[in-house]
Amino acid sequence: MSESSLAGYYAKRAAEYERIYAKPERQADLAVLRARIGAFFAGRNVLELACGTGWWTAVIAPCAARVTALDVNEEVLAIARTKAFPPGRVEFALGDAYSPPVLRATHDALFAGFWWSHVPKARLDAFLARAVQSVAPGSREAYLDNRYVEGSSTPLSRTDAGGDTWQARRLDDGSEHEVLKNFPSREELLQRAAACG
Repeated sequence: MSESSLAGYYAKRAAEYERIYAKPERQADLAVLRARIGAFFAGRNVLELACGTGWWTAVIAPCAARVTALDVNEEVLAIARTKAFPPGRVEFALGDAYSPPVLRATHDALFAGFWWSHVPKARLDAFLARAVQSVAPGSREAYLDNRYVEGSSTPLSRTDAGGDTWQARRLDDGSEHEVLKNFPSREELLQRAAACG
């Protein structure tokens, strides 16, 4: 799946995307994460990459000083803009997670929720380096993503030559899509994060 295919998939999935947050088995973890993420970004100027429908933006915004939330799809941003946020605190804009704007003078935090898993392993180090460079030195950064859980996660359909794993997904319109979805281990997360500081 190319970047444009992934963007097209999420554009088509926009209206049904947030169902992933309704799964009963995820509620306890989501409650803990909402509290942690809100506290982690309290008082910060946050750059959010691949914000999607703004589900996590709504968690961050009440605690943060401000949030600049980017996504490559206008379809998901249109949904995000319909949500209630503290006045003057959130700005949504079209933007590519691989080449975020450099906001070092104005932003001291970065968040990317459920994006790491869609980055090909061969591009991950470059993505992380660019993300680090987009915000002020010493900024707080959080990358949040799934673990593979048998019976809850969509099964993996294949592993390619580069070690990336894929899922076959069906949307409400009946269309089928093969989506890059890596599930990094704790060790890989720590190693990649340490490598980019």
